Amino acid sequence: MTSRLTARFAALAAERRAALVTFVTAGDPDIETSAKILAGLPAAGADVIELGMPFTDPMADGPAIQAAGLRALKAGMTLTKTLGVIREFRKTDDATPIILMGYFNPIYIYGVERFLVDAKAAGVDGLIVVDLPPEEDDELCLPALKAGIAFIRLATPTTDDKRLPKVLQNTSGFVYYVSITGITGSATPDFGVVAGAVSRIKQHTDLPVCVGFGVKTAEHARAIAEGADGVVVGSALVEAVRGSLDADNKATDKTVQAVLALVSDIAKGARSVRK
Repeated sequence: MTSRLTARFAALAAERRAALVTFVTAGDPDIETSAKILAGLPAAGADVIELGMPFTDPMADGPAIQAAGLRALKAGMTLTKTLGVIREFRKTDDATPIILMGYFNPIYIYGVERFLVDAKAAGVDGLIVVDLPPEEDDELCLPALKAGIAFIRLATPTTDDKRLPKVLQNTSGFVYYVSITGITGSATPDFGVVAGAVSRIKQHTDLPVCVGFGVKTAEHARAIAEGADGVVVGSALVEAVRGSLDADNKATDKTVQAVLALVSDIAKGARSVRK
């Protein structure tokens, strides 16, 4: 059976365009609003959705995503409820791939075997777990692959040609290239350098290469789409949530549309490039 990820990237390759991969935090600013945002993302232009699993100590994330995780946790979001939101989404959308992104601790506490069964049943297509290096593939990566869930690995500007084959060894779905060193949302990438890095990674793998960290505008998306198979936008969307909230960090009638309008704008940039 062809996975949703494989089918989606094949369809986009046929259209000769890059994917727009959108990241939002599950449960931010509350479960109901988060579910509405999730439901609206595909029509706004998201080709693949990354859903952040809120965690108290997100070491690779910048202030925007850290704050989103804390808002979600305060609103009562859990990993069980995150899977519930995905199950609801799947009632009306069985085509858009969903990737869970986060840290190993909540999955470990949930129980790896139980988590993989429940995630697969809910409609999860892949995992990005940023604090599990290839040396620890037995913990989650290999069991996930066996369960039919892709394990997407991060490559960074410091991943040299010696390290890259190890990083790619059990990677599936796509490769996520982190365009800058440091935390999410902290700087704008050098697009010329990014294009060279994507080209180098493609010499080692046939998987699609998607680029994230620092993408904030349609212009950024357009520049990355020239060379990459996908453009990942996260902190900018999380900031759109924050900017729409009231003084008590509660959702307003502008929250859902603020996110979807930005996705729509960035999608125009990504889709304007024909390969």
